[in-house]
Amino acid sequence: MRTDKKITIAIDGFSSTGKSTIAKQLAKILGYVYVDTGAMYRAVTLYAMQHHYIDGHHFDVGKLIADLPKIKLHFVFNAELGFGEMHLNDRNVEWEIRTIEVSNFVSRVAEISEVRHKLVEQQQEMGRNKGIVMDGRDIGTVVFPDAELKIFMTASSQTRAQRRFEELTDKGQTVTFDEVLRNVEERDYIDTHRDDSPLRKADDAIEIDNSHLTREEQLDKVLDLVYEI
Repeated sequence: MRTDKKITIAIDGFSSTGKSTIAKQLAKILGYVYVDTGAMYRAVTLYAMQHHYIDGHHFDVGKLIADLPKIKLHFVFNAELGFGEMHLNDRNVEWEIRTIEVSNFVSRVAEISEVRHKLVEQQQEMGRNKGIVMDGRDIGTVVFPDAELKIFMTASSQTRAQRRFEELTDKGQTVTFDEVLRNVEERDYIDTHRDDSPLRKADDAIEIDNSHLTREEQLDKVLDLVYEI
């Protein structure tokens, strides 16, 4: 790849496959913009939870849809962390959106067509000038179907649950492995069975199973793909 040639890199895959990790690494090395679309859906989910539109017993979809014009999302770059943190209505919610509680509801919120339409429009605008690495569930199929490089990340549910469990406990959250595994499997089912933009591998995406890859091995593998373009 010529150094002056900017491309769009779309990274899709199941939850806890390390999409954000590899996307951040690529963006830093290439000097590209990084966008975590999952954070956007998580922020909308947090908003729904804060306004009591969703819990374990009910989901008032109509009220959430009516409130969509009030939901302002943007990323603010944090130089210490090296990536943009999610802000919801001008408040930093980067850590709040990473809880198991938000994880339990985010796939249900992401099913809503009106939510997806609003966020996809924003995501496409972010990538209008290329030079972007974006990860999510429908980047290569819906957001950027013409992306020059599409990657689909996968790993076993047990491996992904273990990674997620360690991440949450490292942050001081009290969770059990079984709880995390159940969440991973439930999200997989919802993400792949929703009517609007279900999670699937784009026909021209390159699949990477990182169940047994280190972060360094994974990065080398993806960088080879980038430089082949």
